[in-house]
Formats: sequence, structure tokens, C-alpha cells
Amino acid sequence: MSWALVTGASRGIGAAVARRLAADGHSILLNYRTNRAMAEAVQAQIKEACAVEVRLLEFDVGDRAAAGAAVDALLEEDLHINIVVNNAGVVRDMPFPAMEPEQWDDVLRTTLGGFYNVTQPLVMPMVRRRHGRIVNLSSVSALRGNRGQVNYAAAKAGILGATRALALEVAKRGVTVNAVAPGLIETDMIEGAPVDTILKMIPMRRLGQPSEVADLIAFLCRPEAGYITGQVISIDGGLS
Repeated sequence: MSWALVTGASRGIGAAVARRLAADGHSILLNYRTNRAMAEAVQAQIKEACAVEVRLLEFDVGDRAAAGAAVDALLEEDLHINIVVNNAGVVRDMPFPAMEPEQWDDVLRTTLGGFYNVTQPLVMPMVRRRHGRIVNLSSVSALRGNRGQVNYAAAKAGILGATRALALEVAKRGVTVNAVAPGLIETDMIEGAPVDTILKMIPMRRLGQPSEVADLIAFLCRPEAGYITGQVISIDGGLS
């Protein structure tokens, strides 16, 4: 049985990715940090639509001990986790001169720390099986910057470097590593943002949908994408 681990999958892009990968026949390890009710709702949606198994995994990807314990437990079961989608992230927006150390640390710990904590123990099993798909969520902020998001842009830019370097390390073993860089996507992460102003900056003059990002990620996880690795694919309506 093929398993896909999706972090931050109780809402938004992560939930859409979990649903899409399940539709492709993968059983889902659905990670969330605190909101079990939302995670259970996504689990129920998948079970209603797809004949796959869905497990809920409650842990903070940025907590190295908690993430390590959760992943080690999965490895002890000898689950074939062939797909990892590193989606979990937080925003702590603030102009840089006023940014508190906690706002910097929270974002870097979740995005970059979470990538390491979840992915590192799962790479060698993929290498031994000579198959794996790792997809990391970056952002348009990493490509063109954004005011008030020095911490977020730095973390997401770090993901790009990690993606390219890891792709080189594991390519000959049949493991691909790619990054997806969404622009403005219609999720709760943009609540309170000046949408009318933002739309004027986007050539397509609309927000993206979580399902559109999920479709791209699902493609990168398919056999047809087996010769694509080390790439950063923007999905932003032409913004970058």
C-alpha cells in the first residue's frame, strides 16, 4: 500500500492536497497541529469519496521530539511512505524593524525545521526502495519578496535551496524533490488582506484555488513526473 504524508492538512492547501492524493489512490497520513475537528472533517470527506485509508497524526512539525516520535512510530510499522508533502507553515507578519525574535523563530522553526524534522527520517527508506516523491511548499514571497514578511520569505527561500540540494543527493535513487511556489491562494491565510489591491497586482486578476495547487502537486507525485526533480514551479497567476 502506498502512503502519502501531508503536513498541515486540516485546512486550505494541505486539505486539498490530501483529498487529491487520495483520489489518485494513495492512503493518507493527515498531519495537523491542534484542530482535530477540522482534521476529522477532511478525513470524513476523503473516506466518503475514496476507498483509501486515512490516519490522523497530531503533532507540531516544528517540535523535533514530537515529529521524530511520530515518524519513528510509522517507520516501526514498516509503512511504505512514498510521498511527503511539506505544507505546514505559519505566518507572523511584521515590518522587520519591529519584528520580535519569537516571530522570526516561529516561522523558521515551522517551515525549515519542519521540513527537516519530517523529511530527514523518511529519505533513506525511499532511497532503499528506489522510489519517492517529496514536494515542498514554498511561496511567491521567496521569489519576489513581500513587505512585512522578511521571516516568511527567508524561510520559504530556504526551502528552495533545500529542495535543489536534496534533489541532487537522491536523484539517482529514483526519488524526486520539487518545490511549488503558490501566489495568492484563497485560504484563511489571506484573511484581512487588502484583496482588491492585491488583485490589481495579479495579471490574471483573480486568486488561485487550493484545488489548483493540489492538482499540480498530485502531478508531481505521479509516475509521469518521474523525470522532473530539483524544480521550483510557480502557481501564481503570473505574479512572479
